[in-house]
Amino acid sequence: MKKLLTVGCLLLSLACSAQQKPKKGWIQLFNGKDLKNWDIKIRGHKLNDNFGNTFRVENGILQVRYDQYKEWGELYGHMFYRKNFSAYLLIAEYRFVGEQVNGGPAWALRNNGLMLHGQSAASMGLNQDFPISLENQLLGGNGKDPRSTANLCTPGTNVVMNGKLITEHCITSTSKTYDGEQWVRVGALVLGDSVIKHIVFNDTVIVYNKPQVGGGNVTGADPALLKEGRLLTEGTISIQSESAPTDFRKIEVFDLSPYMKDPKKLDAILHQLQEETRTK
Repeated sequence: MKKLLTVGCLLLSLACSAQQKPKKGWIQLFNGKDLKNWDIKIRGHKLNDNFGNTFRVENGILQVRYDQYKEWGELYGHMFYRKNFSAYLLIAEYRFVGEQVNGGPAWALRNNGLMLHGQSAASMGLNQDFPISLENQLLGGNGKDPRSTANLCTPGTNVVMNGKLITEHCITSTSKTYDGEQWVRVGALVLGDSVIKHIVFNDTVIVYNKPQVGGGNVTGADPALLKEGRLLTEGTISIQSESAPTDFRKIEVFDLSPYMKDPKKLDAILHQLQEETRTK
């Protein structure tokens, strides 16, 4: 377990040093040009009805916007990458911009999320608000209170931390507060159901394991998907629209699944990545 927890820092360092030219093995979920390979599901709207042009790309930035909304109306939305992943490192760079849409809830101020091990967009109910998933919750400072980022929220799920089943909906991370419109780099190291960690820049800010279906905080989901205690070993990655305008300039994954059954191969790829990092 200790070795696995060091993997994230190693790979995150690689991601930090590879801003301009992606290295071999990284999958660019956001290609910098369009929404290719993503599905959109907004509450009350059919699959891939991008109501109000909520998700868009402008000047190489993936934007979440609400300028075509008259008011919020609880139109929670998610944009899902079409491929499932099981073991990987996810890196994203985001910032919050502008003002929250009229009628947005107070808790959703400067709030977005990276949803991990989630259900598919196609399996979402028409009026479902959140996918069954694990949320790496992204928060921006409000100028008054501490507001950590890369927290854990659990729509339709529970996790284990330090050997104890956690049924609270949101667990605060140890990250500092990021105010204003600064770019923030977050990561998630996901190794099936064995360990998941959230990372902010080079710091691990929360760790948990045995993610499983359970708990509440999801409405409109197919009951067949809510089998209590079912371990989550893989799933989709999605980003949210929760009423806060948000920019993403990078969303990328390093797929670790080919190496998980062979410790020697895993060690070899980690050493290779480490050498590449040192030579930059």
